[in-house]
Amino acid sequence: MIPLFSAFVLYAFIWFLTLLVVLPLRLTTQGEAGQIVAGTPESAPHDPRIGRKMLVTTIAGTLIWAVVVAIIVSGWISIEDVDVLHRWMGAP
Repeated sequence: MIPLFSAFVLYAFIWFLTLLVVLPLRLTTQGEAGQIVAGTPESAPHDPRIGRKMLVTTIAGTLIWAVVVAIIVSGWISIEDVDVLHRWMGAP
């Protein structure tokens, strides 16, 4: 079983990585829309739809997290499989 704090940290890590992927999707800049607000660059988002992107991030991040936790709990991939330092150094 995975400790609760470790599961939370893993979820937060996956959620933020997913957010970085989702944020630029379907982005329309102010320059593309032709409505540049004074004091902002042309590359600023026209309508960022942050709420929708947070929802998509939460759904996708939760699904990815569930798959990763299932792999960890099942033992399909263990720490020995990813600990390449001991393999390279020849430690027992």
